[in-house]
Amino acid sequence: MGVGLHLSAPGSKSWKKTQPGAVVSRKSNILFGYRRIAVNRLPARTGACHAPPVSTSRRDLLRWQFELTWSLAELHLDALRVEDFGWAPAELHWTVRPDAEGVWRPDWADTEPDPIPAPTIGWLSWHIGWWWSAAIDQVAGRTPPAREDVHWPGDGVAAIVWLHGLRDTWLRTLDDLTEAGLDRPAAFPWPADAGLTVAHLASWVNSELMKNIAEIGQLRLLRAASLAS
Repeated sequence: MGVGLHLSAPGSKSWKKTQPGAVVSRKSNILFGYRRIAVNRLPARTGACHAPPVSTSRRDLLRWQFELTWSLAELHLDALRVEDFGWAPAELHWTVRPDAEGVWRPDWADTEPDPIPAPTIGWLSWHIGWWWSAAIDQVAGRTPPAREDVHWPGDGVAAIVWLHGLRDTWLRTLDDLTEAGLDRPAAFPWPADAGLTVAHLASWVNSELMKNIAEIGQLRLLRAASLAS
């Protein structure tokens, strides 16, 4: 059908309003959009050009970095079409498929294949939903869900709504963290004996989200280019 997705979580603030006075045009193209959002996300400086830097807490810095990452994510998420989610970039690929009961499950292997199959956007959206749900539960002190228990919602629209909901929950999770909370041990995505903390986990969320969104963006651009040729 080629229907473009215009998906924001119900009740959530638009990503365009990054900070007071910072508004990004929806019509910005990808290349210039990245630079514009990055500049608008920089912390405001007041006073003389040689004023000392503003002190930032670890939590506030992690939140700032996450908000920047999410803004870049929505450049691609807002541009996705329904057909993008199932497009296979290569014969060897991983995607999401309904089982006999109609539950959408991802292709998976407990031992990493060589070569690694190219994922579809549908698979990547499931992957983000899985590890993000697990990260939220870890910080909240709950047992993270098993991979097999996290299912893809079944279509691209529902998948993006799912990610928006996780974004809102993650922001509330970050806002509730204290300095002591950031220093608590974390047993995801690494073993409990790794000696890492919730602060490490929050930093990992930012980098993993950036990586997965970059993969989604590249697939989206490749599909668009293949249709134009």
